[in-house]
Amino acid sequence: MVFIHDTEMSLRAAAALVNTLPDTDTEGVDRLVSQQDFDAYLDEYAYTGTFHRDDDELAAVRANRPRLLELWSVDRDGAVPLVNAMLRDGRALPQLVIHDGFDWHIHATEPDAPLSVRMLVEAAMAFVDVIRSDQWDRVRICEADDCASVYVDFSKNGSKRYCDTGNCGNRMNVIAYRRRKAEESA
Repeated sequence: MVFIHDTEMSLRAAAALVNTLPDTDTEGVDRLVSQQDFDAYLDEYAYTGTFHRDDDELAAVRANRPRLLELWSVDRDGAVPLVNAMLRDGRALPQLVIHDGFDWHIHATEPDAPLSVRMLVEAAMAFVDVIRSDQWDRVRICEADDCASVYVDFSKNGSKRYCDTGNCGNRMNVIAYRRRKAEESA
């Protein structure tokens, strides 16, 4: 395990949220427009606390995406002021909690804080772990020619090159295979 469970969950949720942006989508589609899109995201990435599931909450969560995307465009040292600003803006006050079958972990906001604030602070706390453990090289952008999706490499050896959003690894392997076959027959 590279990161503790709650850190990994928050990193996966942050990457998935960023990957709803049209800039990261292989088809250029915004994947977080409707309440149905938002519900699907929340069904996959569990958050605790108060939910309103209304247009204002959706708009606030959508507004987090560019801030989170910025983390994938900087190096480790450049991430520090971004993460600190997220923690400061969310008035983070880390505390240990235990609930819902999860062992002790950290929450840094009150359960009734706005969902967008809780999401941003949880992501920032996860990135704190990435920075502190000197694992920033695992924060990546897909290497596929036609993809800009983001991910965090959770593999043991840190060798993952492609995201999981667009079948990029398989597509690039097929392209490489066809290229080798064409070179062999030439």
